Amino acid sequence: MVHYKTHWSLLQCRQNMMKGRLENMSPQQAVPAASDPSFSVRSILAPLMTVIIGMFMVILDSTVVNVALHELEQELRSTLSTIQWTITAYTLALSAVIPLAGWMMDKFGSKRIFLFTIALFALGSALCATAQTIDQLIIYRIIQGLGGGMVIPIGMAIIFRLAPPDRRGAVMAMIGIPMLVAPALGPVLSGWLIGIATWHWLFWINVPIGVIGILIGVKYLPMFEQNKAPALDIPGMILAPIAFAMLAFGVSEAGRTSWSSNLSLSGLLIGGIALLLFIIVELRHMQPLLELRVFRSSDFTRGILLMWIAQICLYAVTILIPLFLQSVKHFTPLQTGLTVLPQAVAAMIFMSIGGSLFDKFGARPLTLAGFSIVAGALLLFSFIDLETPVIMILLPLFMMGTGMGLTVMTLETYVLSSAPPNLVNRVTPLTTATLQVATSFAVSGLTGFLTFRTREHAMHAGPNNHTLEAAISAYGDTFLLAAGLAIVGVVISIILRKPKVEVMDELISPDRTSAKTEGHTV
Repeated sequence: MVHYKTHWSLLQCRQNMMKGRLENMSPQQAVPAASDPSFSVRSILAPLMTVIIGMFMVILDSTVVNVALHELEQELRSTLSTIQWTITAYTLALSAVIPLAGWMMDKFGSKRIFLFTIALFALGSALCATAQTIDQLIIYRIIQGLGGGMVIPIGMAIIFRLAPPDRRGAVMAMIGIPMLVAPALGPVLSGWLIGIATWHWLFWINVPIGVIGILIGVKYLPMFEQNKAPALDIPGMILAPIAFAMLAFGVSEAGRTSWSSNLSLSGLLIGGIALLLFIIVELRHMQPLLELRVFRSSDFTRGILLMWIAQICLYAVTILIPLFLQSVKHFTPLQTGLTVLPQAVAAMIFMSIGGSLFDKFGARPLTLAGFSIVAGALLLFSFIDLETPVIMILLPLFMMGTGMGLTVMTLETYVLSSAPPNLVNRVTPLTTATLQVATSFAVSGLTGFLTFRTREHAMHAGPNNHTLEAAISAYGDTFLLAAGLAIVGVVISIILRKPKVEVMDELISPDRTSAKTEGHTV
């Protein structure tokens, strides 16, 4: 009886403390509690816009430079192999800092570090726009990537914590829009800007957008109670950037040259060894940089595996269709960008629908339907040739957008829901870092397979060698390979189940949870 009264007194004391803390909050910091039935997306629209702006800029810059490579080659009087480093350097910088995002959030707070990363990205963009030589541009792209690398995981962690559990699907779907729309709009924006101005505006355009994002964020991003920052995991902090950056570099070099090149093999070997050491260190560390123990959850593992498959399927279309349209059908960059717009439109529509359906029915029916539609679209693309009418390119693109709209943020929300709530800050960098590596493998792997099949078809053609016909057949083979991967996604989706979050907490040993504080939204 005494124990019961003591417990009740402590509970009342805690409630009074929380009440006083909320009463002292300024209006812009107040966010409806997760259990508040009056919650609406409109109540978090301002912080949501800040995150969307930041994510859109970063993802857009991953594709916007691709169309401008020829222009940069001429303007900066450099070779294509050197110009490619403007993309590689950006990717390496992104990969290097992603694992640090969780610790940075715990140490400095989500709001403060998110605004800092947007500011650094905008500064890097301004420097890129003023670059006079290729060396300067590469260095400035690194600065841009260092800022951009943490924007996505931190932004996702912020919005996930703002959304109540029964509305997370709908809210997370909104930040999924830039993840699918930005890559598709990149070629359109790049082709348009190069046509009316110069390549410098590919970077200048980020500056005012970044400033707007910072101003909105300063006023409307809420402050969260910070988790107690763990002791800095020095070995993990050293090994993680080496592992992810070198793996991304090795895969990038493989796609640019070959898998057997010295640079590619060196990058993969160093990255692989660093990754193995990183895994060993993190599993033994009491307070690791990335919480790899969440992989003990079969729900989490299935979810992130499906995320990797979806990412590869997405980039199969994002990369190969623009290549096909420009190299085979001889479309201009602007025509190519406009042609792929149905994918972005469908993604926007069905991302919103998928978010609402997730809150009602869970992940399995959405991922099952999404991967089925994606597999159908990729199978249609496997029949593509020189005579394929534009409508038969637009239709599968719309299907891809539909399937990805139902799948991508559904899986992101599912994975975050599979992790212990007090580890969300650590899980978003983990998923983002692994997706970055999966993207690198998708780009180099698919383009490498395309080159291999082109060479094979050309050899079998004999004396009547037609390079164009060989290339068209190779595109079909590559899309067929991606379709097979999507079918694997369908099979795994069948065994997807509702995450057992109560079991997740057992992954954290008592001696580790004692060092953590609660992470309630204000």
